[in-house]
Amino acid sequence: MSNIVIQFNEMQTAISVMKEVSAWGREQGYRVWPDEWLTPEELVTPNAPKYEATYLHKFCVRRKFAGTGMTNLVVDAIKKECRKRRIRYIRLDTALDEKAVRKIYLNAGFKIVDIIDYPNGRSLALYELEVKDSH
Repeated sequence: MSNIVIQFNEMQTAISVMKEVSAWGREQGYRVWPDEWLTPEELVTPNAPKYEATYLHKFCVRRKFAGTGMTNLVVDAIKKECRKRRIRYIRLDTALDEKAVRKIYLNAGFKIVDIIDYPNGRSLALYELEVKDSH
């Protein structure tokens, strides 16, 4: 299973995975993305500085692959693609109080680089993973 290939232009497939994972999360009582956030219009954000970073939005794994180390395999594949494109960072964010997700990201090598506190009492953790040369 270590032969992960990054697929581009597979928006509908990605959205179907996100909807599957968010439905499972709702059944488990987790706070997850509403379906109205899972559209191409909501997910594509082309205004980031080119080649500085790759931004992961709605990073999720199909339930049948949960607990198999898939997160690290996918992150390794993304790092490989970033090296080819000379992209220095992989970035993502999630709610600070999402302890299970925080553990997954920290175990995958991400570091919390900032925390944004909102007036409603919620906080957002900004994660970053530096992509280093494979040498």
